[in-house]
Amino acid sequence: MKGTHDYQDDPRNASILIDINGELFPRNEAKVSVFDSGFILGDGVWEGLRVYKGKIAFLVQHINRLYEGAKAIDMDMDVDKQQLIERIHKVLRENNMEDGVHIRLMVSRGIKATPYQDPRVTISPPTIVIIPEYKTALPDTLIRGMHLFTTHVRRGYPDVQDPKLNSHSKLNCITACIQAAKAGADEALMLDPHGFIATCNSTHFFIVRGDEVWTSTGDFCLGGITRGNIIRLCKMNDIPVFEKNFSLTDVYSADESFVTGTFAGVAPVGSIDGRIIGDGERGPMVEKLQQLYLKLVADEA
Repeated sequence: MKGTHDYQDDPRNASILIDINGELFPRNEAKVSVFDSGFILGDGVWEGLRVYKGKIAFLVQHINRLYEGAKAIDMDMDVDKQQLIERIHKVLRENNMEDGVHIRLMVSRGIKATPYQDPRVTISPPTIVIIPEYKTALPDTLIRGMHLFTTHVRRGYPDVQDPKLNSHSKLNCITACIQAAKAGADEALMLDPHGFIATCNSTHFFIVRGDEVWTSTGDFCLGGITRGNIIRLCKMNDIPVFEKNFSLTDVYSADESFVTGTFAGVAPVGSIDGRIIGDGERGPMVEKLQQLYLKLVADEA
């Protein structure tokens, strides 16, 4: 089985330069301390970025979300937004990268004096790592129907761990992914604490019923950049779109289904828990939204 993040290996990635706190290192020399908060505790926030024709798609939205996350966990950034954007562009220039690139931007709280969770034992500014790679989604991902499995692992309440926080601590999503993989599926479909649809373990989930597009309320999922853009595209193109509670009964009888994410964009879903969705292949609404999204990305670039 394959998920939306599958890609074709690119030999150019062996010689990339990685930015760690503003300094560039060859891939095999890029390292962080064993006392780093991200390594010890998963204490930090991150973003995934796509580069198209020399431009980073929806960069401002991603940077704003990163800094919102940093503020939420009371992590003081030692660079401002513009300085970080300049650092990202610099690593792209130094690698001569202009297209077909995925960037993993990671920020941890920094180095600890000792391996302990209290932020007050942090003795350095945040660790900022920028990893650019030549990586694009497999063409098949945008055509074939993915297979999802509904996991018992729920998206929890924000007073436990806020699902809107794009944190390094992803163990609940990893556990959901493992369960889906063991069941022979590509990705996990996750419910909210009330049993309604929330999201997938690494993408956002939509269904199509008639001429309507449905997605979750957003209360129990990350504020997805691609998710928000798809909702906006629907409204701009007179496609009825609803953020609402709905259950697996609604999902199983849907005409089409798809997931969204920064890496693959819009990817069709063919089956969920063994139930074929529609005819199991990419439907007309998904294809239309893919085309609208590609145009939006092209306009950005």
